[in-house]
Amino acid sequence: MKKWFSLVTLLTVFTLLAACSSDSSSESKESSDSGEGEITLSIASWSFGTEGEPNLNRMLVEAFMKEHPDINVKIDESIADPWQESLASAASAGEMPDVFSLTNVPTAIANDWTLDVTKYVEADEDYKLLPKSVREAITYNGKVYSVPSSQHILGYFVNKDLFAQANLDVPYLGMSVEEFESAVSNITNINQGVIGLNEANAIPEWYPAAVSKDLGWYTFHDGYSLDSKEFINGIELAKRINTNGYSYATLTEDDKANFNGKNGNEVWFNSGVGIKWDGTWAIGGYEQNADFEWDFIGIPGDRTVVTHDYFGISSSTEHPEAAYKLAKWMGFGKDGYMKRMEIAEKEEAVSLSGVPLITDQEVLDTYFENVDVPGLVEAYKNIENAVVEPFKTTPGYGQSRWEAPTGVSVGDKANATIGELINASTQGKVKFENYAKQINELANKKYQEALEAMGQ
Repeated sequence: MKKWFSLVTLLTVFTLLAACSSDSSSESKESSDSGEGEITLSIASWSFGTEGEPNLNRMLVEAFMKEHPDINVKIDESIADPWQESLASAASAGEMPDVFSLTNVPTAIANDWTLDVTKYVEADEDYKLLPKSVREAITYNGKVYSVPSSQHILGYFVNKDLFAQANLDVPYLGMSVEEFESAVSNITNINQGVIGLNEANAIPEWYPAAVSKDLGWYTFHDGYSLDSKEFINGIELAKRINTNGYSYATLTEDDKANFNGKNGNEVWFNSGVGIKWDGTWAIGGYEQNADFEWDFIGIPGDRTVVTHDYFGISSSTEHPEAAYKLAKWMGFGKDGYMKRMEIAEKEEAVSLSGVPLITDQEVLDTYFENVDVPGLVEAYKNIENAVVEPFKTTPGYGQSRWEAPTGVSVGDKANATIGELINASTQGKVKFENYAKQINELANKKYQEALEAMGQ
């Protein structure tokens, strides 16, 4: 049976766009663009690839038009990389697409850029089947301005053969933090070109959620708790892994010479990494290129981490209801996702990427009939209590996690950013707890500033 997955590249870009808005037109304006009773919508997304090449999302647009013969959809090819500058130009020219991929939801709201779709989602039974944590992540003061367009699960993958060959217990979904650390250290043998982990950067982000039900990714839960013992312990775990030589990314060049590959990804595929941090977008590549038995093991504990892309509907669209139908079809909606799976099954040139957004049983049954990754099947069972990676939905997250200057001197950085300070801490160059209170105040300040910019 044809595999669902393909290897895809996620674009991670920031949005800083000029506002382009007007009062939403009423549904009475959904009149003909062609003079023949036909509505025309435009859609822009980085997921459409290059025109003329096989692409599942382009095929899904064609399927939408067959299902809705009164709606004509045009892919806006003018919105292209670099995404942020291209959208900024469209916004200032008053030429925003009706539906478009969002690089940052709070920024779009602050610029009055996206339509308030609360009345649509409140009446939508499919939307209610999104996990509660996902719906909460894009609800601001009771209002919704975007809808999820794709979903991936984040976590670790394990090379099961490496552990079996070393007569070690194979790491598994739901393992404890202590078991995780032991697995990483026990499998490492630098002289033989085997390392426990590809990199430890994600540990301070997932660790708080793994050990506390009250904390989220990077401790976020209506604010940050970066001075908490949970976050500090996550920093310390990453530091132990890095300084003890259990992470490929922080090895010396001399040590890296023992490995078969020029980077962590190559070393993984050449069976030199025991546990690798990645997302479900990588499964297609693993199925095609990994010559060993592997599985998905998520993060320690029983919580699943998810990350999303989102669609916004232009606040100036003349056809808000039709635009919502299109965004739903291309993203979270059952009908669109069933069609997506049908196309992926029939068309050899395209494959499915990501995991279902809604917990509809028919969608899940159809999806998991075609998935041969036991850990992923188990991880999805915890989707209702998922931790949402907050990069695109939390106001000011980029500043609170990476960009805000701290005033702390780190190495050759006279005024290190939060991200630089955390990285230095995980490499044993500074002691994070000495600055934890200061960094926590700074992160929460940036969060509050971004909330205020949104009018929250």
